[in-house]
Amino acid sequence: MVNIPRLVVAAPSSGSGKTTVATGLMAAFAARGLAVSGHKVGPDYIDPGFHTLATGRPGRNLDAYMCGPDLVAPLFAHGARGCGLAVVEGVMGLYDGASGLGELASTAHVAKLLRAPVVLVVDASSQSRSVAALVHGFASWDTGVRIGGVILNKVGSDRHEALLREALEESGVPVLGALRRAEGVSVPSRHLGLVPVAERRSDAVAAVAAMAGQVAAGCDLEGLLALARSAPALPEVGWSAGEAVGGAFGGAVPLPAPSLDRGSAPGPAPQTPEGLGGAERLGGAEGLLNRRPVVAVAGGAAFTFSYAENTELLAAAGADVVTFDPLRDEALPLGTRGVVIGGGFPEVYAPELSANEALRKAVAELALSGAPVAAECAGLLYLARSLDGLPMCGVLDADARMTKRLTLGYRDAVALTDNVLAPAGARMRGHEFHRTVIEPGAGDEPAWGMHRPERRVEGFVRSNVHASYLHTHWAGSPGTAARFVARCRG
Repeated sequence: MVNIPRLVVAAPSSGSGKTTVATGLMAAFAARGLAVSGHKVGPDYIDPGFHTLATGRPGRNLDAYMCGPDLVAPLFAHGARGCGLAVVEGVMGLYDGASGLGELASTAHVAKLLRAPVVLVVDASSQSRSVAALVHGFASWDTGVRIGGVILNKVGSDRHEALLREALEESGVPVLGALRRAEGVSVPSRHLGLVPVAERRSDAVAAVAAMAGQVAAGCDLEGLLALARSAPALPEVGWSAGEAVGGAFGGAVPLPAPSLDRGSAPGPAPQTPEGLGGAERLGGAEGLLNRRPVVAVAGGAAFTFSYAENTELLAAAGADVVTFDPLRDEALPLGTRGVVIGGGFPEVYAPELSANEALRKAVAELALSGAPVAAECAGLLYLARSLDGLPMCGVLDADARMTKRLTLGYRDAVALTDNVLAPAGARMRGHEFHRTVIEPGAGDEPAWGMHRPERRVEGFVRSNVHASYLHTHWAGSPGTAARFVARCRG
């Protein structure tokens, strides 16, 4: 049984103030000395960065579409282990789920899976008595969702607040906070939403502090904590990366690297990292099975999109995970045997990425040597020949550019080619989120066949390189990490 006090912060629609309230609550309670865990419903990468700042713990995602409903509570328990409070920020409107699939992956769905009370954040800027009808409708729509309180946002004046509170007395849902407009808590946005923490850390720290101050001043923290503590125990055991991959090395047999398709000579053998233990220094077959290959994971301001569980799974599968910054580092980490390049904003930093020619060449040489490389979205662009006309790594015979069109949504995919992440025929759920295009959109050996929302092929598989627009959460398919590390070891 898992007994963690918890709240889900939801809203009638996007733009109501969920991020401000959720992040402010996390920071306000953390400032009181409470161990707080932050979570985000859905695939969003940016909000968890603010949650991390507020709590000092990794921000976590709870995605019932990509990971499946059965993993939501175990992943929650894993992320919130040892905490006195967990705050879950919702996505879109409370009842908005995966398109065409009912409540699946909605905030309401996750709240029910967690048996957690919901705090509804309402933008009250253009209403008074009507707020009661709105809250009543949300509270009565699904009796499986318990709305335990309302926080009124963008309240105009004391008189406005009094009218709102008077109206809500008839709804039976208590008011647990009222927030005025505050310029200090605003966070700048651009083409894919809020600007990530890693790109403006000092400003983000100040914004989180302002959110905490506003929430502490305008909300009933004791009432909110009491509501969180009213959540019943969950009959769940926390998720474990080690158990997910089936042991220290994931129970996977090393797979041979496929032959190169361009006749390129293999690159130099990777150097052995210093400081290895006795088992790793063993020679022959025993040494091969016991060494921990170094997997370099892209980070820094240009590559901020990642799920904490993906890295945990790589480590549990037997890798030494080392972060590198393609904006600053001129070489891959010592002993790199595989590279993972996730999502982010390479289009914003294209000149700087292009200028770091030494690292671009290092990534290209590693890929051509047959080492495993997994790239998602931003990583796909970085591996391309060019991005907005500027040279990139040139691993892929493709060119990328910015557009005005947003591609966004969940995807059902099947692996079309045996690759470092999945065997041919394996099915995976993922998410796309970009305003770029790459031409061609798929290689001679495509990475995925998409089955939702339309049928198409996408991505590139070449030797041990896998590059695609599809973002994936590996907790939903833990064999992915084990397979990748096995290829690194092989």
